[in-house]
Amino acid sequence: MQAQTPQQTGRPSALEQAGGTRGMIYSALPALAFVVANAMGGLAVGIMVALGVAVIIGIERLMRKESVSPALGGVFGVAIAAGVAWWTGSAKDYFLLGIWLSLAGAVLFLGSVAVRWPLAGVIWNSMTGKGQVWRKEPRSRFYFDIATVTLALIFAARFVVQQYLYTQDEVGTLGVAKIVMGYPLLAVGLLVTAWAVRASDRRLRALGLIEAKR
Repeated sequence: MQAQTPQQTGRPSALEQAGGTRGMIYSALPALAFVVANAMGGLAVGIMVALGVAVIIGIERLMRKESVSPALGGVFGVAIAAGVAWWTGSAKDYFLLGIWLSLAGAVLFLGSVAVRWPLAGVIWNSMTGKGQVWRKEPRSRFYFDIATVTLALIFAARFVVQQYLYTQDEVGTLGVAKIVMGYPLLAVGLLVTAWAVRASDRRLRALGLIEAKR
């Protein structure tokens, strides 16, 4: 039997689990609020405003009966970033955790290609319940290698640019870079992943490894 997509099974898609398009926009607001408030009132004000915005967004999501995970995750993430900045006394350290997570993402995704388990394929096929049959076919795996390397390069670009701005103490520009290099770049990676999914499915159907579309 052909594996069903999240839409066919009624399970929420990855976009829906992230809070939808509204969730993507909301995710940028605490960082923007921090940069503006820090410039106007200093570090303490920036931290309080960023936390306030994150909490308001979390409450709004809960009131709309959206997924709890993005709401709690957003507040938790901002709280950690704000805590680091408060502990060091430096506004730029609000972005420090995200910078190093970008480096970790780049290493993890590249490493998954090296061990022949490209994460783009592993994550997508696990989420859609298609299993790991795609790994048995070299060309299919190669498509997901391309998608995974693309995502790794996105993480690497975020790290290089934001780490440079961090060393230059460019707090305002760092905030802009975090937003601009966030979901817009991720969208590029998802487009490449979508191409890999279609190309892999065509290949596997041609070889009879998965059921042809009806």
